[in-house]
Amino acid sequence: MSLTRKRKKELRRLQNDATELWEHQQQLVGHAAGIAREASRQLGNVGREQVLPVVQDAYERNVAPTVNRGLKFGRHVVDDKVVPIVGGVVGSALTAWDVANAKRQGLTVSNGRIVKKKQGPGLGSIVAIILGAAAAAGVLYAAWQALRTDDELWVADDPLAAPDA
Repeated sequence: MSLTRKRKKELRRLQNDATELWEHQQQLVGHAAGIAREASRQLGNVGREQVLPVVQDAYERNVAPTVNRGLKFGRHVVDDKVVPIVGGVVGSALTAWDVANAKRQGLTVSNGRIVKKKQGPGLGSIVAIILGAAAAAGVLYAAWQALRTDDELWVADDPLAAPDA
């Protein structure tokens, strides 16, 4: 396709205008980016200096007391209601588990405590047997002393009389 010189000249002028417009737009965009950066910096300063203190004050006056009351109430419910109930249930379950294990292993449960079955007489039983045997021996000895036939021990019922002459 062949273009006339006039058309070529118009196209070159249009291309130069487009390039110049593009350069102006790039400068404008760069300038707008700088303005946006400065606006962002200023907005951060205003937020830190003006908005943040107001928000913190409102939070401390309105929100913090409500949150603290809620935390205290929640802590009260957990400490005074939930923990004792759960503790009781868990304690009962563990006690039942321990009793079942003790029964399985041949142990006995006394006053809520698991103790081993006694294998024979204990120290108390042995002491009681020895004391019982000593008491029985004492009674038998006393009876033997009372009933033995020693002439020397018997006292005559009659007063001593003088021998007959």
